[in-house]
Amino acid sequence: MMNEQADMLLLEIEEKMEKSVHALDREYAAVRTGRANPNLLDRIFVSYYGVETPLKQVASVSVPEAQQLYIKPFDKSVLKDIEHAINQSNLGLPPRNDGTGIRLMLPALTEDRRRQLVKDVEKMSESGKVAVRNVRREGNEHLKKLGLTEDDEKGYLEDIQTLTDKYVKIIDDKTKVKSEELLVI
Repeated sequence: MMNEQADMLLLEIEEKMEKSVHALDREYAAVRTGRANPNLLDRIFVSYYGVETPLKQVASVSVPEAQQLYIKPFDKSVLKDIEHAINQSNLGLPPRNDGTGIRLMLPALTEDRRRQLVKDVEKMSESGKVAVRNVRREGNEHLKKLGLTEDDEKGYLEDIQTLTDKYVKIIDDKTKVKSEELLVI
């Protein structure tokens, strides 16, 4: 019975670590690289009939060119609201309204800006690792309260550490890929 609880705890710990990695993926998607990516707009909400609605629910987003995003609302009446939401966001990209949609031109990143973005990505990475380590710490505390035999507890603690190492490595790998992506001109 005790080992069953410990096994369930391990599954729960792995699920939480996985969620930490997914949260980091979402943060990385919002970091602008040299190419246009519709995920840049994931955090933009538009006032649609008085309700804050994700941009992607009121418009389609396409990438007509490598340095450009085109936002075409499903309902033309929301065009001004989309433009306003983009201006209010911290994207730093001026929207160009052509009457049927909005174009966002992504300027080429300077070398300094690329290096700053790499530093930002590394900070995000560290936060992700801290989240994984916090899950490990909580898991270890719960495990010690289960009253397992000393050998079983030691084995499960090693399993938790193995999971931690696995997810920290996943974060390191994703950070390396994102950093290289930022530095490519």
